Amino acid sequence: MFTAGDPTRNPSFVYFADPNYFITDFPATTCETCINPAFAWNHGDIQPEIANTWLGFVGPGVLNEGQDQQTWSDHADVRPTILTLLGLRDMYVHDGRALTEAIEASARPVALRVQTRTLSELTRLFKQINAPFGRFARDSLKVSTAALVSDTPSDTTYTTLQQLIAGWVARRDSLADAIKTMLTNATFGDGPINEGDAKTLVEQARALLQEVNACATNVAQCAP
Repeated sequence: MFTAGDPTRNPSFVYFADPNYFITDFPATTCETCINPAFAWNHGDIQPEIANTWLGFVGPGVLNEGQDQQTWSDHADVRPTILTLLGLRDMYVHDGRALTEAIEASARPVALRVQTRTLSELTRLFKQINAPFGRFARDSLKVSTAALVSDTPSDTTYTTLQQLIAGWVARRDSLADAIKTMLTNATFGDGPINEGDAKTLVEQARALLQEVNACATNVAQCAP
């Protein structure tokens, strides 16, 4: 909505966009979680056109490697990355991580200068379980959608699926807290990454993502 003129005086003019825009912005075939293509829930969905954008870093300490289409990141990674490049720190536990893939080794925190396979996998899985557009979020949305459209007696399917989702979320929250605490300590507290602890978190994150994906792929099997 846009208001033209001085809002303290009359008359003022109010303009509305196409009232059907929110249900026709993308083809129904691109909507992973829509109940009904004619229903307003389509608005602001998870299509690539909404979820994907670009982020650019330049300056001292930034690797000059051009466009990176491999590193999966989201908005929560911007702040810790900038703080790392500036050599600053605070007491905040970030929901994102420093994008060390874009930072020269000499400019990285000591604990993150060596990108081991375990550390790379840990940071990748952290985003997939914790980011709004990560695999966990997208798969659990499919399960939630199936719960909402179910019509079994006494809402048994809905109840079963919602309980599953609640359990997954509790596990995800615990895992995400452990991973981001480990990464925050390594990034801003120079605490070393314990390889054994990191491998355990990697295995737990993989197991959670596989479980949620299996249910999203065949909801009938996980909610008979």
